[in-house]
Amino acid sequence: MKFLDQAKIFIRSGNGGAGAVSFRREKFIEYGGPDGGDGGRGGSVVIECVEGLNTLIDYRFQQHYKAKTGMHGMGKNRSGANGADVVLKVPAGTQVFEEDGETLIADMTELGQRIVLAKGGNGGFGNAYFKSSTNQSPRHANPGQDGIEKWIVLRLKLIADAGLVGLPNAGKSTFLAAVSAAKPKIADYPFTTLNPGLGVVTVDTRSFVLADIPGLIEGAHEGAGLGDRFLGHLERCSILIHLVDGTQDDVAEAYEVIRGEIEAYGAGLEDKPEILSLNKADALTEEERAEKKQRLEEVSGGKVHLLSGVSGEGVTAVLRLVADAIAENRARERKAEAQDEDEEGWKP
Repeated sequence: MKFLDQAKIFIRSGNGGAGAVSFRREKFIEYGGPDGGDGGRGGSVVIECVEGLNTLIDYRFQQHYKAKTGMHGMGKNRSGANGADVVLKVPAGTQVFEEDGETLIADMTELGQRIVLAKGGNGGFGNAYFKSSTNQSPRHANPGQDGIEKWIVLRLKLIADAGLVGLPNAGKSTFLAAVSAAKPKIADYPFTTLNPGLGVVTVDTRSFVLADIPGLIEGAHEGAGLGDRFLGHLERCSILIHLVDGTQDDVAEAYEVIRGEIEAYGAGLEDKPEILSLNKADALTEEERAEKKQRLEEVSGGKVHLLSGVSGEGVTAVLRLVADAIAENRARERKAEAQDEDEEGWKP
């Protein structure tokens, strides 16, 4: 299945049905009076977060979604039927924006979540609604209200606990394959990974979701290489694992390139905790290990971990650090939610 994380679609809710102008005319009934029914409500456009989807590929082949118009009212006080709704089914993590791509309408993060994007028009009143002691035979009815139409942008941001970043061929896919059951494509050429991949990692009975993001190169924020469009999938992550290929000559430059692209992208990624690792340590001599580790620590100002996705060296230690950071972040979120609930429940 092709991975698609962004789509622009047109939605339109249904018009309301018109009310009817009708009078009861039957033999032996002298004063029948008005009996025009009301029109039905137009269908709405609803978005729903469902299980089993991991891409927006369905919205590549169909871009227009229109709900049904409400039925018109009829005589004998018969109301029109409501128009059928249109339900847009999306995976968890989908954000809905206005046509400008910046104004957020909804953030679909929980399964079963439903939000009305465009409400259907109300049906018009029939002439029976307007009868009164001073207006016993109204000869007018309301038309139905028009529906709402607009373009919206769907943008999928994968819900992962941790994310892998690094230059192409830094060993991200190898690392993901080594620590999870995921089977990403692995090859010795740039941009092997063209789409983000997910894997469930288990360490010491704790589990978390790890995302493999396609490699960045210098100038990615300006569209170089695959660009930085996939960095949005890291915005929901609690922590980043930054892999630097230990077999290349200048590891400091590799680190600075990735950090520069992350900072240029913004969106809070530059402030996320990061575990810096010198990857492919199995291919380095002891002298190269010490030299390149020291160089990375100087340029980053933090601790550098040695690991190898092939031999497994240092992998468990890094995964434990990631699991600890995720657990701390979840605890902070639970505490914040509890405080919000207490504040909502407390009344002066």
